[in-house]
Amino acid sequence: MNNELFKPGKHLKLAISGVVLEGIISGCNFIVLAKVLELIFDKNITFEDIKKATIFLGIIFVLRLILYSVSYTGSQIGGADVSKGLRVALGDKMRRIPLGAFSKQRVGYYINAATSEVSDYEQILTHKLADIIKYCVLIVMLSVYCAYLNIFVGLIMLVSLILLVPTMKLSIRQVKKYGTAKNLAREENVSAITEYLLGSQTLRSYGLAGEKNTALRNSMKLFSDISYEYERALLPIGFVFMFLVYVGAAASMYIAVSAMASGNLSIPQLIVAIMLSLFSCKVEATLFISMVAYRNLLISKGKISGILEEKEEAKVSGEYNPDRFDISFKNVSFSYEKGQSVLENMDFDIPENKITAIVGDSGSGKSTIFNLLSKYYEPDQGKILVGGEDLSKADAEQVLSNISLVDQDVFLFNDTIKNNLLFAAPGASDEEIEDACRKANCNFIEQLPEGINTIVGENGNRLSGGERQRISVARAILRKSSIVLLDEATSSLDIENELLVKKAVLNLLTLGKTVVMIAHTLPIIQSADKIMVIKDGKVEECGTHDELINKNGKYASMWEASLQVK
Repeated sequence: MNNELFKPGKHLKLAISGVVLEGIISGCNFIVLAKVLELIFDKNITFEDIKKATIFLGIIFVLRLILYSVSYTGSQIGGADVSKGLRVALGDKMRRIPLGAFSKQRVGYYINAATSEVSDYEQILTHKLADIIKYCVLIVMLSVYCAYLNIFVGLIMLVSLILLVPTMKLSIRQVKKYGTAKNLAREENVSAITEYLLGSQTLRSYGLAGEKNTALRNSMKLFSDISYEYERALLPIGFVFMFLVYVGAAASMYIAVSAMASGNLSIPQLIVAIMLSLFSCKVEATLFISMVAYRNLLISKGKISGILEEKEEAKVSGEYNPDRFDISFKNVSFSYEKGQSVLENMDFDIPENKITAIVGDSGSGKSTIFNLLSKYYEPDQGKILVGGEDLSKADAEQVLSNISLVDQDVFLFNDTIKNNLLFAAPGASDEEIEDACRKANCNFIEQLPEGINTIVGENGNRLSGGERQRISVARAILRKSSIVLLDEATSSLDIENELLVKKAVLNLLTLGKTVVMIAHTLPIIQSADKIMVIKDGKVEECGTHDELINKNGKYASMWEASLQVK
């Protein structure tokens, strides 16, 4: 199936054939030129002959122009169709790749594949493939014509073409070594640039923008260094090949002059033989560059194929349709890397339609609980149950259809507030949107010039942090999912916005939601129905605020510390 995506379609094949035919017709110029030269040197040329030659050259030019225009346009359209198919296939594939694969380190890998790698492969189809076939056919045709003039001149030209075989074998080794490294460096570069752009505000505040950003500068230098090494490795191979090609051209000229001196070649034929020898050198130089580029661009095909063949989320046949939404972790263990346990034999229950808070030190495993509950990852052992139903028997999309996530880093599209809300529930009515905004305390919308149709800017940069959070809560309400996960939803907010978000969160309970929240600010969870304290991947303590204070354990110490900071 994957190979079918890379194959050129019928229209693209016709376009490539047209480009090859245009190249063959271009060789006819030399035949017309040879006839004109014969007439000139025979001193039998007339105005009628010049007129005929001009007409022939005009016809060749028009044919080439028509063929090139039609074929070039066709190849661009055909190549774009293949690119479209590849990008759609990549998008569909990424939808089925486990969400845990989309780590920060792999962002550049996926972005690069969907953009640069697909564009590079499109170049193969629209330019390189047709050019390689055209130039090979053209040189063979010119070799045959030169062999007609003098067998040795034709053979030398053909041998020059055959020299490409060992030359390309040597070049391919360098392409495999440096071309792959160059593409990897480009991926790193894309990741570094993406990270730089997303964090540009922070970097500027610390005076680390521009040339002072060491990570970005090192990434670009690495790409530059590998590109230089790549060119340096290929240059000697290309130089030796072209040296031999021009030596062959010099030998052809010597043989042609000798043949003319012995009366076996006329002066017009000598001129044409010399012109074709020099012309073939130029064509073979272009052919060498095109073939190296073709082989290099095939690396892109390998990268795209690699993603299309990546492991997908396991398809499950079991039914998942819980009628209640309490959550249970049963003897769950998990590690991101083998041998480095994050959660270990974790057991706990989260009641339905209540607020459960999870607290603990950084790295204790709080976010991992959310990752497993959202099926971003699968547990190494144990079971995760929602309403008594095992998540291992459900697809990630089925699980996520009942979950809304309100993250500390709210993602908003560069679109209107209304459309950002509709991403959560495409079929929601205006009344439902207004109700969700009211319950999420999004009263700021009324004060905006365009109201709910206000463009929020890239990633919501025209709104404050608190406003973005409240829109995120409104999305959770509008989605009508039964479980809401709040990951540091009130972090980095001022007191006023924190209270408004807290009220919006409390409104979720009136809608019959199971709310699970991670928080570092303990006062925000003081009224939670249940608080779990996580330490080293295990549940250290569990209870209400008052119960945990009376235990005088880890939570009590954290509470005391928060009061001192306050």
